[in-house]
Amino acid sequence: MRTPKFSRRVLLGATVALTATAALGLGVVNADAAERTAAPTPAAKSGKAAPGGGTAKTLVLYDTTGDYGWMGEVYATQTANLASHFGSWTAAPVASYKANDLSAYTAVVYLGSTYDEPLPAAFLDDVAATTKPVTWVFDNIWQLVSRDATFAATHGFTSGAFDFSDVAQVDYKGTKLTRDTVNRSGIMNLSITDGAKVRTLASAVRPDGTSFPWAVQSGNLTYVGEMPFAYVTHDDRYLAFADLLFDSLGDTGVSRERHRALARIEDVGPDSDPDELRAIADYLYAQKVPFSVAVYPRYRDPKGVQNNGKAQDYTLLQRPKVVSALRYMQQRGGTLLMHGYTHQYGSAPNPYDGVSANDFEFYAAHVDANDSVIYDGPVAGDSAAFAASRIASSGLTFALAGLGVPTTFEFPHYAGSAVDYQTVNSVMGKRYDRGLYFPGVLGGGKIDYSRQFGQFFPYAVRDVYGSVVIPENIGNVEPLPFNNHPARLPADLIASAQRNLVVRDGVASFFYHPYLGTDHLKQLVPGIKALGYTFVSGDSMVAN
Repeated sequence: MRTPKFSRRVLLGATVALTATAALGLGVVNADAAERTAAPTPAAKSGKAAPGGGTAKTLVLYDTTGDYGWMGEVYATQTANLASHFGSWTAAPVASYKANDLSAYTAVVYLGSTYDEPLPAAFLDDVAATTKPVTWVFDNIWQLVSRDATFAATHGFTSGAFDFSDVAQVDYKGTKLTRDTVNRSGIMNLSITDGAKVRTLASAVRPDGTSFPWAVQSGNLTYVGEMPFAYVTHDDRYLAFADLLFDSLGDTGVSRERHRALARIEDVGPDSDPDELRAIADYLYAQKVPFSVAVYPRYRDPKGVQNNGKAQDYTLLQRPKVVSALRYMQQRGGTLLMHGYTHQYGSAPNPYDGVSANDFEFYAAHVDANDSVIYDGPVAGDSAAFAASRIASSGLTFALAGLGVPTTFEFPHYAGSAVDYQTVNSVMGKRYDRGLYFPGVLGGGKIDYSRQFGQFFPYAVRDVYGSVVIPENIGNVEPLPFNNHPARLPADLIASAQRNLVVRDGVASFFYHPYLGTDHLKQLVPGIKALGYTFVSGDSMVAN
């Protein structure tokens, strides 16, 4: 039995790799005025609401100056993705703000990632005067305090000092969310001047057990004391920020409390064991759990790694028993997804052995000397035509096998180039995965493949590529550690599902490899149900 070696959880590490090189704005010396003037200003970009989303019109503003000015676009991308759950959005550099720009929106989110970013006076004045919801994240709150002489009296707090304690926990709604202590950027410890006017929404807990506000709300202003996108894990304080948006983005129409669960059976191909697939389908059907099945329709082993050195290449058409098992899964409540075409690329390792389900298909990668998977960039020959041809070949193979053409795409190993993502959006418009994003996508500049970052979603979104995204957010069962990732068992996924309960309209969405049998599922499914989740189909998450 062939055991895939790789998991999508490496995408969380991609975010860590990006942020580990930067001070997240703290202590960064801004470029001088001449440099700021010479640098091109990124263009504003707008996006539509996710299906079933609310009516909010959110303005997302971000920093662009200094050595790490590029990180402003990174954080704005992730915020815009989340904001789509609540309505439409427009993202733009804060430097481009003009007086009364706020009037066209129902809410504004400002992401302070550069220490002492020169904020336009018009922006500060409009924020001070508006009654619309304002979410201010991290740096430069002191500029608003200084500009508005009534700020302390009105809001009951002023900017304080950064706390560099090894805060490993953020308490939100009585739930302990994690925070990676590799993040040494500090958290703003506000100076509270009138506690009656300030409501603490979440607290940062120091190693000695003492705490201070991590996020507060006063009037129409919500302030978050750090950037919540750095060093994110399944159980992270990122979940608190994702939930706070339900309040700060105004009348969204999606404020009801509900908790849905999703199950996806992963890496199914012509080489799969039909009996394993039927057993999975029978168990989930008995549990009244609708599920998705991620299928690559062509199997390739160009070096014969799994066949004593003899190359293999065949499709579902040559494996009627697998096709029959897939039809059986459909009859038992399964929905087939297009998980690429071959789930590998070419004949060389990418990054393992060239075998389907092991390797990347739309992105190049290698394993370094420390046993970590490194993302290298688009594959050779990457283009819109390349991506479209593989999607078309995959769809034709599904159709010839009599299974119908899937309407939802999942990138193998959650990785593709910006062009690939844009092509999937234009051809299919819907994905079921975690996204891989790059500086340049939001700002309209050259795509920077050296600074890719990943994001998972606790609810359905329409991301910056324009695709509707069905979320996967609590990972998968991995009995053994690999590539510097620890083992992850059903209890770990259930614990993540429990933490995700802090998110209104949040989900607990996992994927599962059929070669593991049903024993782990028999722990996982009842455990998630016991938390109050209701299992639904993926498509129901993005229905209008």
